[in-house]
Amino acid sequence: MTARTAIARTNLYLALGCIAFALMLAFLWIPLDTNSGLIEKVRRQVTIGDALAPTLAAFMIGLGGVLVLFQGRGAAQDGIGGRNLGFLARLLAGIAIAFALMRWTGPGVVWLAGLVSDQELTYRALRDTAPWKYLGFLTGGSFLIAALIAAVEGRVTGRTVVIAVCAVLVLIALYDLPFDDLLLPPNGDV
Repeated sequence: MTARTAIARTNLYLALGCIAFALMLAFLWIPLDTNSGLIEKVRRQVTIGDALAPTLAAFMIGLGGVLVLFQGRGAAQDGIGGRNLGFLARLLAGIAIAFALMRWTGPGVVWLAGLVSDQELTYRALRDTAPWKYLGFLTGGSFLIAALIAAVEGRVTGRTVVIAVCAVLVLIALYDLPFDDLLLPPNGDV
């Protein structure tokens, strides 16, 4: 078996794994884990259902698998080695830090504000009020996007940070501002 065949087989396994995972998400996990459909209409009011976001994620994973499956057979690629594993480790570390920032920035800032103001402040009471509800999503999301761009480019630039912050602000404008009853992550679990 040549290196090219091994790479083609690796891509085939990756593609089929992504497609199978997407199908499992869409047809097993999401229906068993959510209480509503993709879009809910109650008393002439249309809202996003619990299943919409994970179904879109499953679709994107499946689409990625299909694209890998049908990609052209371009230049030969190296097999999985130390550089690949190092890249994966940096990527996973960046994602872990971003999730920690997303989860703990809001409660941490509220705790500090409570110390400074001598008031009994709790994040749970403030998690749906501006600016508190945006703190974790903005810091964690911006860090995540900047870390992913930096991992691909191999460096962090001011442009990377601006793109990351602007992308998260667009997400906030699309997902939070139009809906009164939507909590940005991780506020629903805090």
